[in-house]
Amino acid sequence: MSDVKQPGLIDPPDTPAEDQQEEKTFPVPAPLDSHGPARVIAMCNQKGGVGKTTTTINLGAALAEYGRRVLIVDFDPQGAASAGLGVNAHELDQTVYDMLVAARPDVRPIIHHTSVEGLDLVPANIDLSAAEVQLVGEVAREQALARVLRPVLDDYDAIIVDCQPSLGLLTVNALTAAHGVMIPLETEFFALRGVALLVETVDRVRDRINPRLQIDGILATMVDPRTLHSREVLERLQEAFGDKLFDTQIRRTVKFPDASVASEPITSYAPGHPGAEAYRRLAREVIARGNVA
Repeated sequence: MSDVKQPGLIDPPDTPAEDQQEEKTFPVPAPLDSHGPARVIAMCNQKGGVGKTTTTINLGAALAEYGRRVLIVDFDPQGAASAGLGVNAHELDQTVYDMLVAARPDVRPIIHHTSVEGLDLVPANIDLSAAEVQLVGEVAREQALARVLRPVLDDYDAIIVDCQPSLGLLTVNALTAAHGVMIPLETEFFALRGVALLVETVDRVRDRINPRLQIDGILATMVDPRTLHSREVLERLQEAFGDKLFDTQIRRTVKFPDASVASEPITSYAPGHPGAEAYRRLAREVIARGNVA
């Protein structure tokens, strides 16, 4: 099941975003005079349903609102990011899969402009599930995605790769192409258990293939501050990751799946909702940390 669909969620009581948590202030970023080269961010967690696609779409849209040019790469055979941005990838002749296996990939013709100005998409569909088998015998198979993205790096300020819930070859490709990794993590005890394995994978890719790779941060998602369990998990995350834990938290809300059904980011579907404000705040924090220009 796609991690953009989170049925059965109940909104916390409606309160202004600024009253929901004690927050640092991140300034509205200044406009850019020019664009590129892009910083590539892999949105990664081998556990499904933690908000990777939701965060990819809404962080991308929020960065675009602040004048950044953003490319989302749907790198999950489920095609959730494509569907969430209104692209029916199952009807397309070419997707990111075709670029990965092409002898001389040209990604520009398959880039789709979305309804959000400055936000573009490289779509994916179920064909991508065959890529791991197809790439096994290839030279430098871990670098296939980096080769696809190289020609458009100067066109964007950020490229966000929405990874599948796996630590297989596709995810290794995303980590090899990336400058940084963002890890959305549900504030639930069992979600903590897989993070060590993911961090170990990141370390291996850094040591063996991509020395520039770093963990940009851990993003707490599906937070419900009304529960003791959620608060305890946040405390553990703070102890374990310190400054690597984003100050911004993403709260549980029914508006995220509603926006997904409408094939829109929450920033345009419900622009005044606390969920939209949270992703704008995350965008400001990402820029303030230097993870995006």
